[in-house]
Amino acid sequence: MPTKEEALEKIKSLIERFNEQKESYKKADYNETQTRRDFIDPFWKALGWDVDNENNYAENYREVIHEARVKIDGKTKAPDYLFRLTGGKNLFFLEAKKPSIDIKTNIKSAYQIRRYGWTAKTPISIISDFEEFAVYDCTKKPKETDSASTARIKYITYSDYIKEFDFIWDTFSRECVPQGNFDKYIQSDKNKKGTTTVDQDFLISLDKWREKLASDIANSNRKKEITEDELTFVVQNTLNRIIFLRIAEDRGAEKYEDLQNAMKSGNYYQNLLQLFYNADNKYNSGLFDFSKDQISTKIAISNGTLKSIIHELYYPICPYEFSVMSVEILGSAYEQFLGKQIKLSKALKAIIEEKPKVRKAGGVYYTPQYIVDYIVKNTVGKLVPPPNPLKEGEISPAGGGRGWITPEDVSKIKICDPACGSGNFLIGAYQYLLNWHKDYYLNADMRQSDMRYATIGNRQSDNRITVLTPQGELTSAEKKRILVNNIYGVDLDSNAVEVAKLSLLLKCIEGETLETIEAHSKVYNERLLPSLENNIKTGNSLVDLDYFETDYEIGDEEKIKPFSWEKNFPEVYRTRNRGFDVVIGNPPYVKVADKNLIDYFSKKYEHQDYQQDLYLLFLERYEKLLAKSGKLGVIIPNTWLQSIKFKNIRRYLMNNFLWERILHINQHIFKAVVDTHVLIFERNNYIKSGEVAIDMYDKDEIALHQYISQLKLPDNGDVINVLASEDEKVLFEKIKNASIPISEICEVYNGVKPFCKGRGTPIQTDTIMNEKPYVKTGEKPEGENWLPLLRGSLMNRYINLWNNNYWIKYGICLAEPRNPKIFEAEEKIIVRQTGDSIIATIIDKDIICRDNLHLILSEKINLQFILGLLNSKLLDFYYNQINPERGEALAQVKKQHVEQLPVPKTVSEKQQATIIKHVDQLLQLHKDLQTATLPNQIEQIKQRIAYTEGRIDEVVYGLYGLTEEEREMIEK
Repeated sequence: MPTKEEALEKIKSLIERFNEQKESYKKADYNETQTRRDFIDPFWKALGWDVDNENNYAENYREVIHEARVKIDGKTKAPDYLFRLTGGKNLFFLEAKKPSIDIKTNIKSAYQIRRYGWTAKTPISIISDFEEFAVYDCTKKPKETDSASTARIKYITYSDYIKEFDFIWDTFSRECVPQGNFDKYIQSDKNKKGTTTVDQDFLISLDKWREKLASDIANSNRKKEITEDELTFVVQNTLNRIIFLRIAEDRGAEKYEDLQNAMKSGNYYQNLLQLFYNADNKYNSGLFDFSKDQISTKIAISNGTLKSIIHELYYPICPYEFSVMSVEILGSAYEQFLGKQIKLSKALKAIIEEKPKVRKAGGVYYTPQYIVDYIVKNTVGKLVPPPNPLKEGEISPAGGGRGWITPEDVSKIKICDPACGSGNFLIGAYQYLLNWHKDYYLNADMRQSDMRYATIGNRQSDNRITVLTPQGELTSAEKKRILVNNIYGVDLDSNAVEVAKLSLLLKCIEGETLETIEAHSKVYNERLLPSLENNIKTGNSLVDLDYFETDYEIGDEEKIKPFSWEKNFPEVYRTRNRGFDVVIGNPPYVKVADKNLIDYFSKKYEHQDYQQDLYLLFLERYEKLLAKSGKLGVIIPNTWLQSIKFKNIRRYLMNNFLWERILHINQHIFKAVVDTHVLIFERNNYIKSGEVAIDMYDKDEIALHQYISQLKLPDNGDVINVLASEDEKVLFEKIKNASIPISEICEVYNGVKPFCKGRGTPIQTDTIMNEKPYVKTGEKPEGENWLPLLRGSLMNRYINLWNNNYWIKYGICLAEPRNPKIFEAEEKIIVRQTGDSIIATIIDKDIICRDNLHLILSEKINLQFILGLLNSKLLDFYYNQINPERGEALAQVKKQHVEQLPVPKTVSEKQQATIIKHVDQLLQLHKDLQTATLPNQIEQIKQRIAYTEGRIDEVVYGLYGLTEEEREMIEK
């Protein structure tokens, strides 16, 4: 790799050469290819980039990807260069131009590169003809009316390269990019405030097109009386088919503008159907199968509606560049799309609204790509490690044993997502397998003895041509074989299943062109894509056919969708292992509400307690889906580890799985406030040795936090903190053994929830949600039932800060008013929900508390004594052990945490009296602090507060029998 000084000298020589013959380089006949060869390639080589792949990296690990120059009707279909780190992280696109083009003012070039960058979610991209160097912010949505300078954040001419060399080297050199300089640069330019990301914007487009189609179909087919379910089906299928063909056009697999040309004459929908029939003959994917779709061919859609939708999918109006839009981005948009449903008004106007279950769950959870990659790497990647030789005598993890893991070994591995949604986990697993096979075949000369396995499932002679194209890509036949052989999924939502199929099929045709499709058809005499009807299925992963033995209502099965894994996937369950080798995914986080299902799950699932949440049921179900020694990788809420009410599932998972890794996610990655982590487990009830790796995701990076021993974790169902050190765990157990949970002697309640659409009496509407008539600030409103309202920000340790200016109309009009007896109690403790420590005080009767406060009542123990415990350092330490999320921006003290806090089993009258005395003093001192005005007076009160709290801490340490060393651990 060149040094900075060597790079500077090389670029100086390029500048001199350009200056010497500038006039000839500026002529129109000096083309782009010459510019790339003479100047652009040497420029980036000088910065240390392996432009020509001299390191001989496999295709998936090349630093610089030269995109194929596919020209369709004169339109360039891919950017010239993609720069990325060796691990595969995309950095930026570079579009090359010839010097005769004025980059500074050329609107078309700027719009083109911004479309590439925005669609592919690369934060910046570059246009250069060597004479000019323009950097564009690609977080802003591009518009065809934008000027060439819109979103341009840096513009340099070649004569400035020496003056700007520190910037160029520090930001773009191969040496500096991994050090974080590139990331700092793109993050520092936040004067650029983008509009929406491409997946968010594409979702807006999908919703708009769905609404147009639905309204048109409902109005154009009034006599057919189409139901909302039928309408949803036909609208989604039509959109899926259009989008598939439009993406195929931009990627060169279909003739460019076929869809647009179908909108020129006659009945546009009939023209469109003909394209769909043609696609069925070519692809055989199931997407265009009209033998199963009995609706689409019998409806009408107006020409105007279809033309407007198709028109918006083409350049220059369309901001999306489908040639670089990843399937993952498409899936992100579709996942949100699937969370909504079509409702028809009486006037047959389509209304798009969130599905009820999505509202209850707080939104759709689309798993970020880095989480998908982490799970795939640690599950699929463990069974199918990179194609390197095994150590002498080592056996292939996939069951081989020849020293190499071969495609034959990999063909035996079955991967499943039992709640697949739009298929992003399946896409991640499929992409991993595609990369693995490509690397294997490209390095086949290293393992000639094993090449007989490279042709498994193919029909030609045993050589590389059967699995790789002349360009070194996997053949369509091989990609199809891998998809059908290895990838499986199930989802309750039939529309989600269709999107998952669409995503996988789009991944399968990546890189295909009209020529390769035609060649495939000639060689194999078959259509390009597989049918996924036997791989991706609709059904309820948690409900077997024995549901029909319960007392269910006729028609209930359409909603419940009972599903037999053995009958639907016989090829998986008839093998020696009887199950999937890998189960991955993100199960739904929704409480079960259906009475029949609650009864069914209560009998069917043995390790549930407290409440039925779908993710907890999936945790129990996974063992039945996995083969022996199968790998499990899922992202779920971490409450199962922390809540005392989930003891059964903890004990079950501890005794039926080998824990390999847990990724603690130290920030909220979903829009709903839910704390999550990733489990990497192996189905194994025999081996419990070895260390569990605890990884931490923080500040957008994953790093190892520590190793813990599974043998040292409690196997009786007790709460587990995977982040604590061994010394902290020992101290935690000591405190727990010397105490009882506060829930055994106190009642813990949540405060009232004033507003929630659809709740309360009368039912709360959008108007009520916006106007919030039941809560007022200022003077007490006139009328009955107006009481003081306390929220978390109006209290602190030992002090109630309510100041006669916040009121609530208490009663059944509220969304969740709670039992009024809670607030009628003469005395109660309140604990703030928001924050990363226990903050508590005492309040009197008839003060209503909002739902960001917890209330503690008791007739068995003195509440002032409990208050002293709650605000002590020891209980703060204990809380830290049961809630590893403390310290986050959105940290919360939840009701389950309060219920677990320890109260000592043995307390002398003297110890209790001492704490009560000091609590009385602190309550008064905090009141005095609010009225103190003189600086010296304020300082004296603060010192006395600190001293008094210290005295309480000393007594509390004695209550639990802590040693001096243990006290020091807490003090630190």
